[in-house]
Amino acid sequence: MKKMDKRRLEQLTGVFKALSHPARLWMVEQLFDAEICVCEFVEELKLDFSTVSKHLSILKQAHVIEDEKRGKNVYYHLRAKCIPKIISCLENSIGKQEI
Repeated sequence: MKKMDKRRLEQLTGVFKALSHPARLWMVEQLFDAEICVCEFVEELKLDFSTVSKHLSILKQAHVIEDEKRGKNVYYHLRAKCIPKIISCLENSIGKQEI
């Protein structure tokens, strides 16, 4: 049996917590194939800019996404390139007909 590495487990828990909100999970899925401006998330989600920014901040703090400022706009891209495979695996595990 492996020794418990509390720091590693806390980091992984942080990633799963960050992904555990429907809006954040949707945002991450949008970043699978594209880089997206925060303004596009605001428009699509019909949420306040501050709410979207908070969601993005949580994902960034968990090292799931990264941002890049270009002029007045901030663009986000996926940092954790393994997330699409993890989501696909989970969908296959629970069965897509149940989703």
